[in-house]
Amino acid sequence: MVSPLRPIAPSSSFSNGNRHETRGWSLDQLRQHQWDRLGSVWKNATEENLFFRSRLAGYTLGSWDEWDRIPTISKGDLVDPNDPMGRSRNHTWGNLRYTRFHRTSGTLGQPLVVQDTEEDWAWWIQTWQYVLDAAQVEQNDRVFMAFSFGPFIGFWSAHDACLKRGAMIIPGGGLSTMARLDLIRTSEATVVCCTPSYALHMAHVASEQGVDLRENQVRQIIVAGEPGGSVPSVRDRIQTSWNAIVTDHSGGTEVGPWGVGTPEGDGLHVIESEFLAEFIPFRDGSVQEVLPQRDIASTSLPDGLAELVLTPLGRFGSPLIRYRTGDLVRPVRDSRSPFVRLQGGVLGRVDDMMIIRGVNVFPSSIEAILHSFPEISEFRIIATKSGALDQLEVEVEDRLNQPNRIAERIQVQLGLRVEVTVVSENSLPRQEGKARRFVDRRRKP
Repeated sequence: MVSPLRPIAPSSSFSNGNRHETRGWSLDQLRQHQWDRLGSVWKNATEENLFFRSRLAGYTLGSWDEWDRIPTISKGDLVDPNDPMGRSRNHTWGNLRYTRFHRTSGTLGQPLVVQDTEEDWAWWIQTWQYVLDAAQVEQNDRVFMAFSFGPFIGFWSAHDACLKRGAMIIPGGGLSTMARLDLIRTSEATVVCCTPSYALHMAHVASEQGVDLRENQVRQIIVAGEPGGSVPSVRDRIQTSWNAIVTDHSGGTEVGPWGVGTPEGDGLHVIESEFLAEFIPFRDGSVQEVLPQRDIASTSLPDGLAELVLTPLGRFGSPLIRYRTGDLVRPVRDSRSPFVRLQGGVLGRVDDMMIIRGVNVFPSSIEAILHSFPEISEFRIIATKSGALDQLEVEVEDRLNQPNRIAERIQVQLGLRVEVTVVSENSLPRQEGKARRFVDRRRKP
């Protein structure tokens, strides 16, 4: 059946629409907007990008029905083993066209270099304005950036988005945690950008040093880089420690800044004016081997867990068509926004799921429980394999030295008995970026 939408008319303008207008859109208006934007994405990818020209040879795009037959792509497809710099395969133009250089962390494999043109970076900055709207960041705000300013995407786009809004930027790279806390106080910062883990770490250090964070001027904390901002136990601890509101955000080097937290803190909205979001059902402990389900009506969303698939609608120097993010989400639609909501934010990674004595477990589920104990300053989750069976153990820095109470709560909430061991204070690693609290040793000899 041919879609009733008007034919694609490739546009020479790559600018996004007015983000304030999107709040009143119907689902039909949103889909029409996405269809119009897809025309330019498709034309660029199939005519100017050598990687996608080859990959999509034989496919055409004249209706949504044809779109539904296009194959997905994953991060492994983008890695070019012959490129000494580790650049992604999907760069459209020569190196001189690009002005921004970023690299993935390589947590799950080889680091990937992704570059952006000046026009694409402007799209990043404009899309980030959705997050700043949600956090109510204004021109008179003073925004503290608590990250290292390294090659990872981090909060680079937040930095430039705040500058575009006219807010003052206070860089915190290269400082110790205590020095950052002091600068937050003396500079009278009103907004802090960091990972959820680092927000909690700063609160822990402040408590140890007798510093009351509730006495500073911070009213808003924007978190990203890992699950946490939409996890009630994590969110509540951050807000209580800082006496500030938490706004969640999610994005990625490969795809861009795709998610913004709900005001209620119960999940992320995909910024669907700038991304086409699709979902692959996740059942029986694995992602189904089917093409994504496009949300043509609210009833067509997968019922339960699904892998998020994204197509950026404003990025042309490093385009992506139906990119499998590896993020597990629970999509729903409601009257709060025309954009799809992911309940609880990103719930885990497809590859991280463990089956412990018949129970499906994600590290994020364990982390949410551990974060509910204010006496735990740090922890680590270790997955191993005994024969064909997954095994799980948890190490904690617990000021009460009472691992049994932790194990009991995990058993009550997850129905799973896990060995919990107390280790000495400050023996576990800390990171200001993505916290690597999950150690997966199942795939190693």
